Amino acid sequence: MIDLSRVAMIGLVGIASTAYAGDTRPSPTAADLMQTGRAVYLQKCASCHGVHGEGAPHWQRPDAQGEMPPPPHDANGHTWKHSDAMLYRLVHDGWRDPFNKTSRLTMPAFAGTLKPVEIRAVIDYIKTMWNAKERAFQREESRHAPFPPEARRMSVKTRE
Repeated sequence: MIDLSRVAMIGLVGIASTAYAGDTRPSPTAADLMQTGRAVYLQKCASCHGVHGEGAPHWQRPDAQGEMPPPPHDANGHTWKHSDAMLYRLVHDGWRDPFNKTSRLTMPAFAGTLKPVEIRAVIDYIKTMWNAKERAFQREESRHAPFPPEARRMSVKTRE
């Protein structure tokens, strides 16, 4: 008699082993992805949102150009209130606050400079700035609005 659980396990091992068939490097660990996220954050985000995610001064009021300054990523801000899908879209496509008096994107789009996995890594890094209650709230928001499929492949290979 065939043990179905053993057959299922063999199938899962086969699927997992071919997931990176075109990529000879070992898959990155969670620590690799977190390191990538931190590096991306410091290079691309910190100049506006602050090295520690503190946001711009007076971020809740329009600046001299009539634009809303970059918000913080901690409990004082609202980043943790958005799903993974929304956060991904904001980083990928950029954002213009509807209350801004200008028409430019105040949050630049990074689709042309960051790979999907790098966008996911930076979002996962930002999540380290939240407390357990905020992470639980955001996880619940993301249950029905997860990262898009292209951000689910875990490879941090650099752009060619």
